Amino acid sequence: MPAAAPFRAARRAPDGTASARPDGVPRGVPQPRPTDRFADLLVAVLSGQRPVHAMLRHSAGQAYDELIRLAERGPLRTRGARPVVRDIGWFVPREGAIEAFARIGAGDRLRAMAFRLERGRDLRWRCTAVELGGPR
Repeated sequence: MPAAAPFRAARRAPDGTASARPDGVPRGVPQPRPTDRFADLLVAVLSGQRPVHAMLRHSAGQAYDELIRLAERGPLRTRGARPVVRDIGWFVPREGAIEAFARIGAGDRLRAMAFRLERGRDLRWRCTAVELGGPR
């Protein structure tokens, strides 16, 4: 017999209506796309704000090895302005895969980053490739 899922009561607003989804997230609050979350995490790792091993459970295949090589060079480390994701675009080549690009800005410098995400059997997104373009 399968184990029963834990029961979670819906939170109620003062008027008695449900104010949150069953997973506890308030209704109407937009959830970040996987491309947004991964772009921010990759920028944090490549700028030295987070250690490379922060990507260990979020990467698959050769992507982690490539991140190690990139992070050793510290390509997004800057003095002064912290690098931020300015823009993200993506393409869905097939279901369960996203190829994304991000424009990374730090002060007046602009860099390009491309990465691929694939959804695993456990329905979690993982980075399977990452590339970084030079300064402009």
